[in-house]
Amino acid sequence: MGRRRVSAALPDFPWDTIAGARATAAAHPDGLIDLSVGTPVDAVDPLIRDALSAASGFPGYPTTIGTRELRDAAADALVRRHGTVSLGDGQILPVIGTKEAIAGICSTLGLGGGDLVVIPQVAYPTYEVSAILAGAQPVRADESGTVPGSAPTLVFLNSPSNPTGAVMGVELMRAAVAWARERGAIVVSDECYLGLAWEAEPVSVLDPRVCDGDVTGLIAVHSLSKTSNLASYRAGFLAGDADLVAELLTVRKHSGLMVPFPVQAAMTAALTDDRHVDEQAQRYRARREVLKPAVVAAGLRVDDSQAGLYLWATRDEDARVTHHWLAQRGILTAPGDFYGPAGATHVRIALTASDEQIGDAARRLAG
Repeated sequence: MGRRRVSAALPDFPWDTIAGARATAAAHPDGLIDLSVGTPVDAVDPLIRDALSAASGFPGYPTTIGTRELRDAAADALVRRHGTVSLGDGQILPVIGTKEAIAGICSTLGLGGGDLVVIPQVAYPTYEVSAILAGAQPVRADESGTVPGSAPTLVFLNSPSNPTGAVMGVELMRAAVAWARERGAIVVSDECYLGLAWEAEPVSVLDPRVCDGDVTGLIAVHSLSKTSNLASYRAGFLAGDADLVAELLTVRKHSGLMVPFPVQAAMTAALTDDRHVDEQAQRYRARREVLKPAVVAAGLRVDDSQAGLYLWATRDEDARVTHHWLAQRGILTAPGDFYGPAGATHVRIALTASDEQIGDAARRLAG
């Protein structure tokens, strides 16, 4: 019996499919404006860089569980910034970027053939990849975040959503958690955009209004890539159920998955300081206030997009047609079919470009 070729089961890497559109956009006389990815463009705050530098002389191995200072800073930030329950020692686990953590979490928790993994109807592709890597079966939820009649092992939630920017309110989050708990399913809530709210207030799965103060079976995923511009640092953490964190920690210790010590120090500084987070959120708000009206004036409708880093826009046509229309104007976006069949008429337009580029994109759309 031959080995299972995991790569053969994976979908095409989405961004490999838009090389033609990228070339079209790059050929624009005024150059390419890349709004296809959510990669930060703004500077890392000096406070964080100083902390990284100060810790750079440490010669030994870092611990997988992370420093106590980092874990305390993460737990405190969750309460202070997002109103979560207070977490104790053993309920925080730093990870080498949240994409890595999400991609591996189904495998790390022992899921396999026969296990059902619920992913959002329109979803960040790595949720599906996580299920496939484990040999489990991904299934898309309905708009309530559930699959009626199913008995899943794990449920992914994502609010604010990537790509749509939709926000699940307290009642919807609470209902999704209750549904999962009735079935004994683990809930993994991707909250990487929680600090970027524009028209609605997102809540954490660890908010007591959602979980009644009980984090059993719940894991929240938090990234510093968006709020602190630390995408290059690969800085994130998991928070929640102590037993699940312990299980993840054990596997990650054996696997040598350790956040570098200087990055841990930088994370501690970033999680302790709210000033730079608020300033970055205001930068994105200002860019959104320039770009969204221009997108609408150009004949697109912006759906959802109450929070996060993206405009979820449509002309009620095949997403690839809209995608090409924008590329002809030198603006590269992400076609909605990257995120599932339900996204097939939308494009995702990122706010992660400089003020100058966002202004230029708005002018091109008006031209």
